[in-house]
Formats: sequence, structure tokens, C-alpha cells
Amino acid sequence: MDQQDGRARAPEEDDPQAELEARLEAERAREIHLTMDLCLRIGEMLLSSGAGAADVTATMRSVADHLGLRAAEIDVTFTALSMSHQRSLDDVPTLMVRHVQQRDIDYEDLTAVDHLVRDVLTDEADLYLARSRMATIVSLGHAFPRWAVTVAWMVMAAAVGVFLGGGPVVSVTAAVAAGLIDRVQIVLARRRLPYFYLQVAGGAIATLLAGAVAATPIDVDPSLVVTANIILLLAGIGLMGAVQDALTGFYLTSSARLIEAMMATAGIIAGVALGISVADGIGLELGQLIPGALGVSELPAVLGGAAVSAAAFSIASYAPRRAVVPIALTTGVAALISQGVALLGFGRVMSAGAAAFFIGLVAYAVAGRVRVPPLVVAVPAIVPFLPGLSIYRGLTFLAEGGFFVSQGILALMTAISVAIALASGVILGEYVAQPLKREARKLESRLAGPRLVGPFRAMTRAERRALRRTSGE
Repeated sequence: MDQQDGRARAPEEDDPQAELEARLEAERAREIHLTMDLCLRIGEMLLSSGAGAADVTATMRSVADHLGLRAAEIDVTFTALSMSHQRSLDDVPTLMVRHVQQRDIDYEDLTAVDHLVRDVLTDEADLYLARSRMATIVSLGHAFPRWAVTVAWMVMAAAVGVFLGGGPVVSVTAAVAAGLIDRVQIVLARRRLPYFYLQVAGGAIATLLAGAVAATPIDVDPSLVVTANIILLLAGIGLMGAVQDALTGFYLTSSARLIEAMMATAGIIAGVALGISVADGIGLELGQLIPGALGVSELPAVLGGAAVSAAAFSIASYAPRRAVVPIALTTGVAALISQGVALLGFGRVMSAGAAAFFIGLVAYAVAGRVRVPPLVVAVPAIVPFLPGLSIYRGLTFLAEGGFFVSQGILALMTAISVAIALASGVILGEYVAQPLKREARKLESRLAGPRLVGPFRAMTRAERRALRRTSGE
């Protein structure tokens, strides 16, 4: 009986057609798995670098569709990405999930992934080459050592001090505080302390160092030192991504990002408040707040400080070198617009919103010239306009107590308004700029917001051939 069963099964096992179909089925299943894994890795890199959920979803879908994985379901949240695909109604769907492990701003890797996506969509990289390049991007280090980032933070703080109207002593003190903050935060991060406590430490260090310098015979305005370092600490908060998610319908991700931004800002407030309390306890006078320079006579210093601070932040975020000078020039013009609006009598919110709108308006064109995502241009350019002055003013008034409490609350509300004006102004500028391109009219209906990272859509075959001919010429 066993021999008969064996003879009955032999022809089926030796059937070349069945064996070929089985191999093709296994190869197709493997390609589906590799495609989904590539899309999830691309999405993780974009999301961790501050890209909006709409950009991440659209980019993943474009890559999946181009590689033959159509009708895939993609879900992006603040901490995880999931992707599922069902080959037919009778098959069990394949589901893969990838969690976002860290959220370090790394514009070098972001730009490399953006170029990789474009190469995939123009048939310059197939699935296997794309996976190899993606592994290389993740594993390679940066072109310059970590201490260079600390120097960049110091230059940024010094430039912000100039932008706010401070003198050489303010700039040097702010730079020293920035270097100390960065080193201390590295040590705390290695001990896996939550980001909130890193912000508390940064705010306290800036306040205490400013008070210590003010206690010496050196003539320095400690309020400007603290403000410069508050702006430095605010620079890493992804508020723009939260606003973009809210505008494009990703409310869950937007809420999570807003909570993260609020916790990080609360850490700064708590740190500065702690520093003020300790300084008052040991007899250090921080003095009264002096607003930043607004006079036309100091305009060159204001514009130069804004441009240098944005350039330094881009370096600290590992932006490609070719983008540093365009970022600085864009920020300088935005600062000129902000100062002009302020001199016309408009408030802080309007001047910040006008500057942000200009940044969003030109970021797409500038990014195309230097071959980086618009996000790499927009985020560093808004750094000098972050509401460090309003936060410090609010904390100072709250510390005074009594009649000044209401003024302190008003100042903190102004800080929130400025932050929202900056984020929404940039996105509004992108809304106005991108529809000028023909491709922007063919965006997905649900993802019709401005694209700060990734392609607008997958190209047709005719468009890919035309692009290759243009590149060959």
C-alpha cells in the first residue's frame, strides 16, 4: 500500500510545471516581504527626522505602488508604522509593523533617503539596490565628529544673542552655556533619562550661568543669555510636524506630537524657573528683561545673527554642506521681513508669521536648487524666530508674583501664539508655492497638504524616460 502511494505521488512531485509555480510563488512572497520592509524602513527614517505623517504615508505608498505592491494599507502613528497587503480576497493578508526607536534630527540621512526614493521612482534603483543603499545609510556615520556639533550649538547661541541685540559678552556667555548644556545632555541621554529632564537641566544651566556672570563686574544682560539658550532648547521641538499633521487630517499623530512639544517646553520652563529660584536663593540678580534689538541702526547685526544662527543649526542637524549658505540667506531675508513688519507697528505674532510665510514660500524652490527636502530648509530658517523672549518674560513676571502674574500668563500665551504662527506660516507658504507646480495638482485627495519631504507622486513611464534623457544630456 505504501509503495502504491509512493508511486502515485511521484509524478506529482516530479511535475516541472508545479515546481516552477511553487518557486515563482515563493519568490513573489519574498519580494512582497522585502518591499514592505523597505517601505517601513523609509517611513521610519522620515518620521524620526520630523516629517509629517502625510508625507511619510504618501512616500511609502509611492514606493510600494512603483515596486508592484498596489492597494497596500499603510497606517502611521507617532511611535509606529504598519503596512498590510492582501494579494487576493482569498489570501491571508500580510502585516508588518515597525516601531520608531529614536527621534534624532539627522538631515544628512533624511536627504539620502529622499534621494533614494526618487531613484526608485525613476527606475535608477531596483528593490535589491534600494535595500542595500538603505542599509548603508543607516549604518554609516557622519562626515564630522560629535564635538563639531557642540561647536555648532555654541555658534548658534552666540548668533542668537547678536540677533536679540546683545553685545560680545552676551554672545560669549551664551556660547559657553550652550556648550555646557550640550555636553550635560549627552551624559544624561546616555543614562536614558527622559527628554523632559534633559530640557530641565538645559534651562537650569543657562539661568544659573547667566546669574553667575551677572554677579561679576562684567557688564552683561543675563536675560539675553537665558533667552538665547531657550531658543537653542526650543529648536529641537517638532512643532511644525504637529501642525502639519493637524492640517492634513492625522489628528492622533498631531496630538501625540503636540504633547511631546508641550512636555519639552514644560521642561525648559521648569528648568528656567528652577534656575531663577536657585539664583534668588543665593543672591544672584538676573535683572529685568530687555527686548531684542528693533532699531534700524542695528539691522545689520540682527540680520547677520539670524542668518548665522540658522546656518549653525543646520550644521548641528547634519544638513548637507551645500544647503548651509542658502539656508542662511533665506533666514536673513526672513529676518528683514520680520523687522519691517514689527517697525510698521504689528505685534510679535504677525512679524513671526510673516517671516515664516516667506520661508515656506521659498523653501521649496531653494530646496530644489540644492537637492534637499524642503523640510531641511524650513526648520533651520525659523529657529531665530522661536519665542524665547516671551517664555523668559512670562517666567520673570510669574516669579515676581502679585500684579505681575497676569502679565506672565499673557507672555506665555504670546509664546504659544508665536510658535503656532511660525509653524502654520511655513505650511501656508508651502500651500501657496507648491500648487505652482503641475504635479501638485495631482496629489492624493486625502494628502493634499504641502509636501515637505518626498515626491509628489509616482512618475509615469513617459515621465521617467524624459527625466533619464534630460539627465543624460
